[in-house]
Amino acid sequence: MPAREAGRLPSPSGPGYSARPMGTRILYLEPVGGIAGDMFLAAGLDLGVDEGALLHALSGLGLPGWQLQRRWESRHHIGGTHVDIRLHGPQQPERHLSDIQQLIWNCPTLPERAKGRALAVFAEIGRAESKLHGIPLQDIHFHEVGAVDSILDICGAAMVLELLGDPEVYAAPPPLGSGLSHMAHGHVPIPPPATVEILTGVPVRHEGVGELTTPTGAALLKVFARVAPPPVFTPLKVGYGVGTKDWPDRANVLRATLGEMSSENQRLSADGEAAYELSANLDDCSPQLLGYVLERALELGALDAWVVPATMKKGRPGHVVHVLADGAHREPLRKLLLEETPTLGLREAAVSRTVLQRRHDEVETPWGRVRIKLGLDGERVLNAQPEYEDVRALARAANVPLKVVHAVAMAAWIKR
Repeated sequence: MPAREAGRLPSPSGPGYSARPMGTRILYLEPVGGIAGDMFLAAGLDLGVDEGALLHALSGLGLPGWQLQRRWESRHHIGGTHVDIRLHGPQQPERHLSDIQQLIWNCPTLPERAKGRALAVFAEIGRAESKLHGIPLQDIHFHEVGAVDSILDICGAAMVLELLGDPEVYAAPPPLGSGLSHMAHGHVPIPPPATVEILTGVPVRHEGVGELTTPTGAALLKVFARVAPPPVFTPLKVGYGVGTKDWPDRANVLRATLGEMSSENQRLSADGEAAYELSANLDDCSPQLLGYVLERALELGALDAWVVPATMKKGRPGHVVHVLADGAHREPLRKLLLEETPTLGLREAAVSRTVLQRRHDEVETPWGRVRIKLGLDGERVLNAQPEYEDVRALARAANVPLKVVHAVAMAAWIKR
């Protein structure tokens, strides 16, 4: 059967791109047959991601001897895109986390935000392996996940989100499967221990036979998505990433629906949302640890996270760490504060928050395009701010002060 023709979605940094003015983009993932790195990549291509832009971004990693092959396949009468990364040449060495971090940071063709996402995925896998094997994080040898194809899957998945316009990602609970599998560490139960560790605190389904959700797929969900029902949105396009195996009881596909948040949902958001504020007093916590906790909180789906200096009992200087969570992420964020800080307890309070409607405009500057984040009340713009990551990337590339790029982008938007 011939491959389907899919309309390409333009790159956010390439010719023909303009941010959609209608509202917030939503990407909803349904792991019907599970999720793996290649399935996420395939679903993005099936949605119309520009393959040329994707390959260009991955080429800067400098990994030798690989080729991405895509073809149309079907599982249980559901058709979509299947991808294989074919490797040529000598076998690649095992890599430590620091090797992979260096590889990604030095890549000149990956946007900064995509680098950050890819690094967060590897860090999530590394933390799971470190805990399971009792080895310091930087000493972990990555076997399957350190291979060329896995590095390309993860960096490619991060780039897919860039090329889709940086949507808010939601996902249905993944099925984990069952049985035994042979890996580099020998025969292990399905789901693999790393998968279970990564998905701690995430809703899952214990069903299916075989390895439906891989450690890479689990880490992509943990870092990229809120595993929760999506807000009301209007579907624009649907893509299917087809897995390698053909499960007897279900179609081995990852369905990805790209859409826009509906105006109805934006009105509901503007009226107010329920959330939970978690806080803890800390009088014996290093600044490095505080920074790490804030970073991890945002990676785990916090709506916001901040630290306030305070004077504790006995006159000690200290800090109060605050994390704002929705219901779906409350438990993993509670666990983060209890495990990663020296606190002996937390305070939790239900709060309501008023959220402006959001959309992006885009402006031209002498150094490239910059997205402008808008906060709106109906059609009235109350706030406008250049996207920091866009400004940062252009400032570094052109070797000009960040504040100059920021000011020029803001002035360009005001003149429109």
